[in-house]
Order: sequence, then C-alpha cells, then structure tokens
Amino acid sequence: MNTVRGRYADSGSSSEVPMNWNKWIRQTHRWLSMAFTVAVIVNIVAIAQKKYTTSVGLLAVFPLALQFFTGLYLFALPYATKWRSGRGTD
Repeated sequence: MNTVRGRYADSGSSSEVPMNWNKWIRQTHRWLSMAFTVAVIVNIVAIAQKKYTTSVGLLAVFPLALQFFTGLYLFALPYATKWRSGRGTD
C-alpha cells in the first residue's frame, strides 16, 4: 500500500497515512490519458484499414469521459484549496 510518512501525523510522530485522494486522482488521470491515446491509435488504424465501426469509435469515448471528470477535479483543486484557506482567515 502506498503511504505518505508523517504528512498528516502529529509533529514528532512517524506514523503512516494512506496515499491521499489528490495523488490517486492525478495518477488515474495519467493512466486514462494513456488509455485514450491507445484508443485513438486503434481508431486511426481501423480507419486506415477500412474496418471502422461505431464500437471502435466509441472505444475512445469511455476513457475520455472519465478523464473529463478527473480533469475537472484537478482543475478546480487549486481554487478549492485557496477558497478553503482564505475562508478561515476572514
């Protein structure tokens, strides 16, 4: 299990905490981008061989849709962090 040492632990403690959500989402986004790239290459090959079907075309849509949601999360993350940190000081 991936862990981060001492990041959320009390000072002086070396306890381990699970890998945080932001890293998990970022890693998922990276893997989805690779899956999308492979799906686009498969589409190009299918078109070149004149074996294109709708199901081959939809092959790229699934990772792209998931990547859209993870990308939205990653895009909004700095704004949400800034909003949360600024909210407590006013």
